[in-house]
Amino acid sequence: MNSPTNQVYPVIWHNESVSLIDQTRLPREYGFVEIHRCEDMARAIKTMIVRGAPAIGVAAAYGMYLGAREIETNNRDEFLNHLEKVAQLLRSTRPTAVNLFWAISRMLKIAYESLGTVEEIKQNLLNTAQTINAEDLQTCYAIGDYGLAALPKTPEKLTILTHCNAGALATAGYGTALGVVRSAFREGRLERVFADETRPRLQGAKLTTWECVQEGIPVTLITDSMAAHCMKQGLIDVVVVGADRIAANGDTANKIGTYSLAIIAKAHNIPFYVAAPLSTVDFSLHDGRKIPIEERTPEEIYKVGSTILTPNGVEFYNPAFDVTPAELIAAIITENGVFAPGELANSQVKQVA
Repeated sequence: MNSPTNQVYPVIWHNESVSLIDQTRLPREYGFVEIHRCEDMARAIKTMIVRGAPAIGVAAAYGMYLGAREIETNNRDEFLNHLEKVAQLLRSTRPTAVNLFWAISRMLKIAYESLGTVEEIKQNLLNTAQTINAEDLQTCYAIGDYGLAALPKTPEKLTILTHCNAGALATAGYGTALGVVRSAFREGRLERVFADETRPRLQGAKLTTWECVQEGIPVTLITDSMAAHCMKQGLIDVVVVGADRIAANGDTANKIGTYSLAIIAKAHNIPFYVAAPLSTVDFSLHDGRKIPIEERTPEEIYKVGSTILTPNGVEFYNPAFDVTPAELIAAIITENGVFAPGELANSQVKQVA
């Protein structure tokens, strides 16, 4: 499909640097941060200037090139040794999003397999980062259209609940879960999006609603604790979320609160879909028990801006992700089709749409 005229691209290569939409300033201010060095890219990923598993992967790929560009040697072995250190710096930023590690591994593979001079290796790395960027955009278009085909046939116009932000801002553009929403909106099958606010960082309130408003997609914001009530009232037809890492059996790590949302959907007989690229599937993990769960600073819980919400002496626990068991997931929507969660690891994948 063709790109919308008002398409958002969170990671852009131009003028020998990377422009990132600063997602920490949305929705109050729409602006960019220019990244010229690998260390700055690592900081941008860690501080969530860029976030969302696919977008982090794209950003890390460019970060690998920026780091390679800074290496001042013509000796191949020395260059590769320094590039490994660049990779380790980027790997240390966010532990849960597997696309980060996938993109870094792909860039390293290109470097080791490239023939020619160090300068030619650097050019190959830039070309590969740009390829990863372009591939992810096409992947999102495919996920959107496969997801559209998988949605319930009735009612004719659906209300879709989503959690966190899995839109254009979280990818190279168009989005995964919001890619499904966009495709449904394009074809006249969308009645409304219900967006969980997604505590504690409020990605749903700040980012998902912002994307929908930009494109005229009807959107209603609810707090995370309102989802069960909305389902009981018949306001939700289907749930579609993204993913940061999927184990081989279909267990899925996504933003904290996703697991409880899946339980609620199951209790109300509402289909719960995960939309994610195949690069998000970590086939090295049999199930979700070993998916690393990032814990973030407690300030995200006890402060809103400069306002402190809690008394002195309270302790905090702030996991950024939870794992939804495969049995709660109706299907996983990928760029290659819509699959039953338990069939991801099989060579003959069972398509359910």
